[in-house]
Amino acid sequence: MATLRIHAPGTGVKVYHIYKKLTSLGKGEGVDVLLADPLLADTHATIHFDGRDFNISVTDRDADLHVNGRRRTKHRLSQDDRVRLGGVELEFSLYDEPVTDEVAAKTMAELNSYKHLFEFSQKLMNNYDLSALLNALLDVVIQVSNADKGFIVLLESGEPVVKVARNLRRETISDAVRHLSDSIIKKVVETCQPLIISDALNDTSFKNSLSVMNLRLTSVMCVPMLERGNLIGIIYLGNDNVAQLFDQAALEILTIFTSQASLVIRNALLVNELQLDNQSLQERIERIRFGEILGSSPGIQEVFRKVQRVAGTDITVLVTGETGTGKELIAHELHNRSARAKGPFVSVNCGAIPENLLESELFGHVRGAFTGAVSNKAGRFQTANKGTLFLDEIGEMPLSLQVKILRALQEHMVIRVGDTTPEAVDIRIIAASNRDLEAETHSGRFREDLYYRLNVVHLHLPPLRDRGDDIVVLARYMLSRYAPEYSSKVRGFTPSAIVAIKRYRWPGNIRELENRIKKAVVLADKAMLGPDDLGIDPDEIPSILPLAEARERWQRSYINEVLGLNGGNRTKTARDLGVDPRTIFRHLEKEEGGPVSDGTPPADET
Repeated sequence: MATLRIHAPGTGVKVYHIYKKLTSLGKGEGVDVLLADPLLADTHATIHFDGRDFNISVTDRDADLHVNGRRRTKHRLSQDDRVRLGGVELEFSLYDEPVTDEVAAKTMAELNSYKHLFEFSQKLMNNYDLSALLNALLDVVIQVSNADKGFIVLLESGEPVVKVARNLRRETISDAVRHLSDSIIKKVVETCQPLIISDALNDTSFKNSLSVMNLRLTSVMCVPMLERGNLIGIIYLGNDNVAQLFDQAALEILTIFTSQASLVIRNALLVNELQLDNQSLQERIERIRFGEILGSSPGIQEVFRKVQRVAGTDITVLVTGETGTGKELIAHELHNRSARAKGPFVSVNCGAIPENLLESELFGHVRGAFTGAVSNKAGRFQTANKGTLFLDEIGEMPLSLQVKILRALQEHMVIRVGDTTPEAVDIRIIAASNRDLEAETHSGRFREDLYYRLNVVHLHLPPLRDRGDDIVVLARYMLSRYAPEYSSKVRGFTPSAIVAIKRYRWPGNIRELENRIKKAVVLADKAMLGPDDLGIDPDEIPSILPLAEARERWQRSYINEVLGLNGGNRTKTARDLGVDPRTIFRHLEKEEGGPVSDGTPPADET
């Protein structure tokens, strides 16, 4: 097999086997034969193998190519031809040549270094203890590179911070941590390029560097740790005994290993960040926890204060709010904080039981009361004796039963279906509805006397969209709860998911949030959930209005509200709002889409 022996200053001898149909030579990335000469083109020349002959030619007629001392643009290579490209000397051989002991030893040392570093990186892949990982990483790099000390520097908020400083004996160099903030690190941070200094104490650029002076370093090698093109830190190696210790081969080995180590370190940093976030989340949850309920927004905190004041009494409470806002949780909390906490808590969904069965379900029945009543049965009122009865969705209850509920509340007595003997019950009633019961009374769908009997204390739960940062805390809490439960590898939300969670309207409130997170935890195959994993379509997220448009919308809404309060009287509305009546008249013209008038109000309103 044909070979090229490369002689380049500072890199020793390298041997390349020439076997491809076309072999490229130059200084650029991706060439087959890399030549370390800045004067060469990225692809300076090529060797074409036609199955019999090897022909070398330059890619540009003016490019420098000498063969056996004579300038050429192309040449058919023969045994022992000497080729010069720029400042690089090459020897061509048609046959494999035995390598010297020195070259073999060096090649074997490089292979062993690669193997050692690869095996070590495999062991680190699942290690998320950042401190232990960095110590172990630095120890093996020092050993492989023949350095006698090393440092790992990580960027924190854009600033380099020394995280580990150790010597060949695996001891921490405490003094060096204080001094290692110098021009060498600055250079690598700025350029994101590796750096070798062969004789640091005599180097004109870096001999005054703090680390060089304080540590008496002779040889220095500094390699950036990049993860997806972003600089996360630096591995800094030094030796204070041997000049020109580090060469290009050592730099290549360390650069390759650092690429893999960067991924491991980034994973560890993410896990540590998530652990800190979870710790912070747990601390915040404890601060805003109210029994089984979480919330710090003003609206929900006002509900908590009312619950604390009324829980110890037997007063009847009406809980309202949209579906999924947690009305039953509030009812449980009222029960748990009352003197009836040791008694039963009985819940009835008045909208889920057929009307013909609801009376029997609530008050019980006697044997023979109706077809299928084969024995006496106690109702929910009797079951809740000495405890709390929670009537959920009471707005769904038929009018005929509302009369009997009112009587039971007034007399604390119930009569089973098919019986005539009343039974005394000692219960506290908590009712809930997602309807506006006051409006229902005006329309005749709910008894006014029952409404006022239930609405002694009113607790209104705000919808999730009005609870500010509570929604993010709830989402993270649910994720931390369900991910372990379903053995999921999901650990958090992407920034875009947090934005989507905040801006989505959540018509199903907490129940919808919980269901979407459960689904995402089960189906997602990545560590961080995005908006698509939560099923949030960008079209479902309200756009942010310009301030002028938002102000105009609010103003229109408020004028309409005041007009309604004043029975449509524009003059009185203008007087209440402190504006000219023509302003209200123009507003109405715009709302109705009619022609623009001169704005003179009608005579009956002046």
